[in-house]
Amino acid sequence: MSTPQAPIGSRFGAASTAQEVIAGHDLTGKVAIVTGGYAGLGLETARVLAAAGAKVIVPARNIEKARAAGESVPGLIFAYMDLMDPDTIDEFADRFLEDDKPLHFLINNAAVMANPLTRDNRGYESQFSTNHLGHFQLAARLWPALVKAEGARVVAVSSRGHVRSGVDFDDPMFENREYQPYVAYGQSKTANALFAVSLDALGAREGVRAFSLHPGGIVTTDLIRHQSREYLLASGYVDADGNPVIDPENNKKTIAQGAATTVWCAVSDELNGMGGVYCENCDIARAVPADSEELLGVRPWATDPELAERLWQMSERLTGLTQS
Repeated sequence: MSTPQAPIGSRFGAASTAQEVIAGHDLTGKVAIVTGGYAGLGLETARVLAAAGAKVIVPARNIEKARAAGESVPGLIFAYMDLMDPDTIDEFADRFLEDDKPLHFLINNAAVMANPLTRDNRGYESQFSTNHLGHFQLAARLWPALVKAEGARVVAVSSRGHVRSGVDFDDPMFENREYQPYVAYGQSKTANALFAVSLDALGAREGVRAFSLHPGGIVTTDLIRHQSREYLLASGYVDADGNPVIDPENNKKTIAQGAATTVWCAVSDELNGMGGVYCENCDIARAVPADSEELLGVRPWATDPELAERLWQMSERLTGLTQS
């Protein structure tokens, strides 16, 4: 039976931090992979998982940069991988699988947002390639290790940006329509949520559960590098002096607060036996109508099982991978 897309009354909330969420959890002997785990939300996620005893592996395109950024967190293991290069994903997965060890947490955190139109070597639009297809391939290739964990969780960091667009199955790569950076971002974030729906349906019988989430609005990470100061000021996420506005109840968070829902999805006992849902503020999000103007909540095109299955099939074709 699928998990209802409705809040469960979590004991945590919008202002909770990742450190508060993980308190009391002993992850000794557990293995985690955190993409983008060398900066922003990913680094905070990697930090608290490692502090709780997990062995944390951080794939990165620029190893030296990642090591320098993550030197404040003892014990992180860095390995080369580029989410837009399928060969490097295969190589990373092959190296991990060599030891026949389980993977307890796969945190699909890395992302690009609203960048100018660029494409990978296959011609795929970069936001869809990085945010969705790279993570899809990574999960598929690491499937044996996830199953071996006998209770793994896959966490896909989506975004409120999903409200901007569903997945355009006729032209996902903007080959025949005008490229709009935020529409492309929204499409990729909807894809993250739909990925979790399908992966959970596939994995539940093997003990692999999947979740997606909106971390909150955070303007102190590199993800916003393509947004202008004027845009941020108009959005209300920075003040007139350019300083971040922190108001977690209104979706404006610190990095520690933003990483909390990721960590909650990964470790919370409140989610035992559940999966395939979109979360926010350390709880399962409310399902809201397509035309809702509410700040939060998940729109129907990001949780529809039929759309999720359609995306899964398209992703298999685009990557050449079959997961069963």
